[in-house]
Amino acid sequence: MAQRAPRTRFNSSALVRVLSELVETDLPASKQSFAERLGQWVDIGDALALFSALDAGPRTSEIPRPAAPADTGELRERFTRVWATLVSSITGEARAEAGKGRIELPAPAPNEPIERAADFASYHRYYLAHQREMVASIGPLRAAARTAVGRRSAGHERLAGLDAVLEKALSGRERDLLATVPTLLARRFGNLYAAHQATQAAAQTADDPAQWMQAGGWLAVFCADLRAVLLAELELRLQPVAGLLAALDNEVTGKQ
Repeated sequence: MAQRAPRTRFNSSALVRVLSELVETDLPASKQSFAERLGQWVDIGDALALFSALDAGPRTSEIPRPAAPADTGELRERFTRVWATLVSSITGEARAEAGKGRIELPAPAPNEPIERAADFASYHRYYLAHQREMVASIGPLRAAARTAVGRRSAGHERLAGLDAVLEKALSGRERDLLATVPTLLARRFGNLYAAHQATQAAAQTADDPAQWMQAGGWLAVFCADLRAVLLAELELRLQPVAGLLAALDNEVTGKQ
């Protein structure tokens, strides 16, 4: 199925929904407001930086210029290019770039022992490799979007400064939370394998790892789930950039 570049949606998270379905756990809605939760995630230094960013006035040394549709278009093209490259890497459609190895999806090797073939470790490494690739690609894109937004007006400059402070303040929290995703996937991996073992035992048939990746096989199902989670995480990581782009797009639309 064709993928579309993500749009900004702050009222929901595809990653939370996908993980909830896979681990079959209902995640209760938080009873705290966003401000209350944010207060638990930032320290006093970050809080002061946030206050300064919100209270900042325009730089007197610079005169903001109107957003140019061409400039905004170039940034959106870069956004789409980064998004498409990462999606292709996750779905396995990407070709290895010069000097950069392709992240190969693990699969049982011929005649590989069942115990080794059913080890989640290689899939954990695969997920972490994609997370590193996202960080390396999205970080510079977000910085470029911030620079573009900050040149537009006093309000946009304040927004860019706020985004910079939030990225610094919340990056550690984001890293810790996203580091738990492979743990949830390990649970899904184990559940699928256990169900497969039960089916094999009931049928009294010999197991064959070579068949796990065939259509309907438990490992094929898991790999599809794995990629769905990666795509959802990609959408989540791109939301701040999409929000900055939306600020530029709204300004350009309003001036036309």
